[in-house]
This record gives sequence, structure tokens and C-alpha cells, in this order.
Amino acid sequence: MRLLLTLLALLSLGAGKPIEWTKSVSRTPAGSYVIGNPAAKVRLVEFMSYTCPHCGHFAAEGTPALMRDYVARGLVAFEIRNAVRDPLDLAAAIATRCGPAKSFPGNHEAVFAAQAGLFRKAADFNPTPTAKDPVAGMKALSQTTGLTTLMARRGVAPAVLNACFASRAAQTPIIAMTNDAWNTRKISGTPAFFINGNAIDANTWEGIEPRLRDALKLKPKGA
Repeated sequence: MRLLLTLLALLSLGAGKPIEWTKSVSRTPAGSYVIGNPAAKVRLVEFMSYTCPHCGHFAAEGTPALMRDYVARGLVAFEIRNAVRDPLDLAAAIATRCGPAKSFPGNHEAVFAAQAGLFRKAADFNPTPTAKDPVAGMKALSQTTGLTTLMARRGVAPAVLNACFASRAAQTPIIAMTNDAWNTRKISGTPAFFINGNAIDANTWEGIEPRLRDALKLKPKGA
């Protein structure tokens, strides 16, 4: 009987341990990444670009509150999709996804944190020598901007990163998401947000949060 009670107590302790939803990362069949409870009542989808200053602003100002107040509690699943705008954006998109799913959020955050520096160094890039070889162009652009060094600090060796640049399997989902964003959904710019499949007319945290609370049937903040 004592053994049974001990086992029940241990099971009870395990059942009461909260799930760290912000560390739950999964990849969808379309190739996007979902952070949080995949069965959450509300899914917030962001179509973003790594060369979009507004996306960088949301990553810095909106994402921490989203993660803390909604994703961590299992209320919202945050899905990140690419809407590529230029060669540097494509290189960054491939780089952030180069590795296991669990590494994506940190890679994503690191690239946005370095956005201004990547921009500055990209101004020195000469695309002419690699104009006929897009993969070689990505490799050279990544080296020039410091993206290769950044990813090496994130644990992605240059040779591994270059293999990702050359991989058709790595390129295909990003191109498909980009086509979906610009040509099928016809988003007007980045970042663009959808709640449970419906486009919303807001792209800042101040505009998004009230819509999330409405979808969750929560009272407005301050009410």
C-alpha cells in the first residue's frame, strides 16, 4: 500500500508540472514553424520578411509580450511563415531554418536582432560575379553581410549553412509560402497577420492584442 501511495504521489507531481509552451516548436507540412500549444484555441499566423523593418520592430516589441502572456499559457499558437522580398531575405530565411525545429525561434530572434548590421554590410555586396549562380550568390551575400558568422555562433557551421543554401528541399517551402503570401492571399506588405485563418487589419502589437483577446473571449485589458 505504501508503494502504491508513493507511485500515485509521483504521478500527481508529474501531472501538475506546467508545460513550457514557448519551448514547444513544430514544423507544419507547409514548412512553417509553430511555437506553442498546437491545439490552442487561437492560432496567430505572421507572414514576415527578415529585411522588413516593421517585422523587426514586431519581433523586438510585440513577440516578447505575445510569448509571455498568451503562448506560454497555451492560449495561442504562433505560426511564422516567410514572405520573401529580396535575396538577403531568402538567404536569412534558409539560414534560420537550417537545423532542427527547436533551433528556429533562437535563430529567428538572432537574425532580427542583427538586422541593422546585415543591412549595412549588404550595401557592400557586389552581385555581378555570381549573377548566373543564385546559390553561389546566397553564399557570397551571407559571407559579406555577416550572416554566415552569425549562424556559426548559433551552432551552424559554414559548410552546413552552404549545404542548406544549395538544398532544393530547403528552398521549396520558402518559395511556396512566399507565393501563397503575395499571389494567393495577396498581402499588402509585411508583417501580415491572420487569426484563425482570417486576415486582420493590424500589424503592431497594440492592434493585434485586442483582436487576440476578442478571439479568446477575454475581457479587454483594463476593463
